[in-house]
Amino acid sequence: MKNSQKTVSRGAEKARQHLPAILSAAASGRTTLITRHGRTVAAVVPATAVKQRAVASLLALAGTGRGLWGRSSARAIGNLRDEWNR
Repeated sequence: MKNSQKTVSRGAEKARQHLPAILSAAASGRTTLITRHGRTVAAVVPATAVKQRAVASLLALAGTGRGLWGRSSARAIGNLRDEWNR
């Protein structure tokens, strides 16, 4: 939203009715702000304006919970379940 003439504001109902036009505007580089009761709640922006994040691998977390439940995770979970029976 660097250039104010590229930004248009629409109410939620009008945006719903004109979604194809709003998507075409985004494809051509224009941003549309969606409002509800006069307050901005969303923005339809060109896809190039969104920074894509690389998918993070979960392999780095492997084994980080080791020992969290003590020597026997089954016993620890059993003890937690038994708390409700006391």
